[in-house]
Amino acid sequence: MLIKLARILPNRHMACRLSLSALLATSTLPAFAESEAIPETPDGFEECKLQLQEKAIAAGVSAKTAQEVMTGVKHIDRVIELDRKQPEFTTTFADYLNRRVNDYRVTKGRELIKEHSELLARVTEATGVPAAYLVSFWGLETNFGSYFGKMSVPDSLTTLACDARRSTFFTEQLIAALRIIDEGAIPADQMEGSWAGAMGHVQFMPTVFLKHAVDADGDGRRDLWHSLPDAMMSAGRFLQSMNWDGEYRWGREVQLPENFDYSLADGRRLTLNKWRELGITDAFGKPLAREEINAALVVPAGHRGPAFLAYHNFKVIMGWNRSEFYAIAVGHLADRIAGAGVLQNPPPTDTPALSRDTIMALQSALNERGYNAGKPDGILGPATRSAIRKYQHDSGLIADGYPGQELFDGLEISAG
Repeated sequence: MLIKLARILPNRHMACRLSLSALLATSTLPAFAESEAIPETPDGFEECKLQLQEKAIAAGVSAKTAQEVMTGVKHIDRVIELDRKQPEFTTTFADYLNRRVNDYRVTKGRELIKEHSELLARVTEATGVPAAYLVSFWGLETNFGSYFGKMSVPDSLTTLACDARRSTFFTEQLIAALRIIDEGAIPADQMEGSWAGAMGHVQFMPTVFLKHAVDADGDGRRDLWHSLPDAMMSAGRFLQSMNWDGEYRWGREVQLPENFDYSLADGRRLTLNKWRELGITDAFGKPLAREEINAALVVPAGHRGPAFLAYHNFKVIMGWNRSEFYAIAVGHLADRIAGAGVLQNPPPTDTPALSRDTIMALQSALNERGYNAGKPDGILGPATRSAIRKYQHDSGLIADGYPGQELFDGLEISAG
């Protein structure tokens, strides 16, 4: 083991996506109605800019900053294209994980832990978040600071705020960005990030920046672009605010017994002792500890893929990015950086990606048969997986909630 990452149980050390980070973080800014957005004609955009400028001033941004920044803001057509663009095919768990947790990131992460050991130890002491997790987030968000995004944040956020689809949310983000400029954290012409406004080493949205960014290097500015101490401490503080538990790890890979009841992988949280009684072992076949810590079973690739018991910190990671794939990637990369090996049961790579049209057809077929998958939207969310699981159970299939070929055959849907 390279470092002590976290404990699975008290007094016992574990052995071991640019993303739209924290879009769901609570905002303290006032809400604005979607109907206030103005059509995106050149004249309409200029009128919208003026309205946004007035709202920013009313929200406490200085008139000088609001006027100077908003006067120079430009509409970016590419931002709207990216906001509208939905991938034609879903990403398989194997593709997602293998692209993000690779030998380069493991090796680089270990090097960076050594290089920044003093800083990371200070962040861990202050927040309870172990160094390997901090570096893992850093790696997934910006490939360890190698790419922050090249879009002007004021331009991107104004473009999105003046678009009717999500005007309220991006108006809040724009005003937060103007507040960040107003406080002197960064000049407007240097505020670059992703197309949706995520910024710096750890890709904070502006509202998250306002609430959780800190000046850790003592230079008087909260600078997540140029100050690694500010970025790492801010990441730790954000995770701490979501009740990161420094005594336990994120989760662990486990083995399931033959004929296991996969309907238990529905988000329910049972104690580690209860999972042990159900025949689950650790990844190497050894018994789980007889402890009362709660965990949920996660099978992201169905019964053919790996299984994980996810603890409280798994939910904290999902507070950063509400994707189970992302949370597993952060946790597994942290494990690898800390010295753990590869998964004992890697996800199958022969599973085809499903088109959104196929998933919508699946959702419609389930609804027609009385299994409530929700409104067909082409997204494999919790409602759809629950419907799949119930259909599989009633049809004598392995009820893992995963859309395999047997499911499509039974519903007479082409998975191609």
